[in-house]
Amino acid sequence: MRKISRGGARQGPGWFARRWTAFWMRFSGPGPVGKLASRLAAWLAPPHMDQISLAYLNRRGYIDATATIYHSDLRLGQNVYLGPGVLVVETKGGGPISLGDRAEIHMHVLFETGRGGYMEIGPETGIHPGCQLKAYVKPIIIGRGVMIAANVALYSYDHGLAPDISICDQPLVAKGPITIQDDAWIGTGAVILSGVTIGEGAVVGAGAVVTKDIPAGGIAAGNPARIIKYRNELKNADKINE
Repeated sequence: MRKISRGGARQGPGWFARRWTAFWMRFSGPGPVGKLASRLAAWLAPPHMDQISLAYLNRRGYIDATATIYHSDLRLGQNVYLGPGVLVVETKGGGPISLGDRAEIHMHVLFETGRGGYMEIGPETGIHPGCQLKAYVKPIIIGRGVMIAANVALYSYDHGLAPDISICDQPLVAKGPITIQDDAWIGTGAVILSGVTIGEGAVVGAGAVVTKDIPAGGIAAGNPARIIKYRNELKNADKINE
């Protein structure tokens, strides 16, 4: 068996891949050249969740070459990750979208702002594949360290239902902004509707439809969502590694 020296191991495929990725990430960014650099950087990088590490090779973060940004006021913090197929859209009158430092936006997430709406996504918040966030009339504001699981929908507006106006012509209405405070967790497939505040550290179960506020530390489930427990009521036995 041939013995490989430390120097020889350093020159292996893994070393080349790391050097290749780090080189192209120096030029990564939202413009055409930056997106080409992102594509080349990702060529030898691991797929899906492991691509997040690319965002830490450049203060400008990582925007996948397949992400589409059709927005005049997208504000990115440091080391932000925008994954494959992310779509950022502005319609007439839409406000800015701000993503805090180290935010992670995974594949096929939709951000959309329209008249009267804007978004603020806090630092270290993760939004997982297939989510839709649409801010019209009122904003969507998400705090620090929030975890939003796959296929969650947030709509800060609704359509009017006046009987003398056709459905297609109904105006957009809103009860208020959507606010998700720090350290909250939104389960897979949940729907968060206009005017809702989800308190700090609260948990929303998978598939829940949230029409009313969830207090801090509350655990909510169902359609419509209701409080089933508070996190401070959990026994030690419920804690991982306890």
